[in-house]
Amino acid sequence: MDKRSFAAAISVVSNSVLVAAKLVVGLLTGSVSVISEAAHSALDLFAAVIALFSVRICSKPADHEHPFGHGKFENLSGAIEAFLILLAAIFIIHESLDKLRNPHAVETPEWGLIVMGVSVVVNTFVSRYLFKVAKQTDSVALEADAHHLSTDVWTSIGVFVGLGILKMTNWHAVDPIIAIAVALMIMRVAFSLTWKAAGPLLDQKLPDEELKEVRAVVMSNPRVVGYHKLRTRKSGPYREIDYHLIVPGDISVEEAHSIAEHIEDEIRRRYPEAHVVTHIEPDNAETIDEPGTHIRKKTPKGTIDGGQLD
Repeated sequence: MDKRSFAAAISVVSNSVLVAAKLVVGLLTGSVSVISEAAHSALDLFAAVIALFSVRICSKPADHEHPFGHGKFENLSGAIEAFLILLAAIFIIHESLDKLRNPHAVETPEWGLIVMGVSVVVNTFVSRYLFKVAKQTDSVALEADAHHLSTDVWTSIGVFVGLGILKMTNWHAVDPIIAIAVALMIMRVAFSLTWKAAGPLLDQKLPDEELKEVRAVVMSNPRVVGYHKLRTRKSGPYREIDYHLIVPGDISVEEAHSIAEHIEDEIRRRYPEAHVVTHIEPDNAETIDEPGTHIRKKTPKGTIDGGQLD
């Protein structure tokens, strides 16, 4: 089992235990905020299972049916998880409004305090681990799962505070009010995750800072005249980079190929999961005049790195 699958499996196990504990305590005490947290954790569990499934598929090599690999399974997983978070928020708001209209006492809130405290501790450690692995492996699915759990940490803290106030003041309306606040926090995370997961599914370009680094690598070779038709996208942890490299027309095919290989190796060194495709073109007037071309400006003493022609 690789690092991503192991992290996703830990999330599945921890969520399974927390769902069972919150559900039992919520039903015994009658606390809608604890039951809402059980529903939230149930969706976290489902999301963790999806994440585990997606990272295993994503790690498969390209095949005949998927020549560009399986990276977008992670983005699809992130979008599904965001939708599930939104459903959880709607469910919590519905139950909370009903509780405000038809209030009833919460029995033995001490049990709710205990299970919320345990939930905060467990999800804090698991979410931090998931964020760490997600950053190391550039995994969208694990990052989405980590956001799930970090949201659960804050919502559990909110429920813990609400139950504490209820125990001290016996003001039972605080329980559904806290639950609604939990739901609004969940919805915010859902919209944020949807935007992040949907971008790669729509072949959105790489972030500007990454594009800047790719351009710098391409132009770092003094024999390179320029480049154009740069296209980039992300598929799960994989970056797809396609561009046309402009080289002097009088160099050999072997030398041009060597320059391209050096550039591709440097890009892959910085982004290990990058797939780079280089199209070599000779330096000529037709290419240089094309919009979107980045070339070196000619000076009496040689050339300097130039800008993009629009």
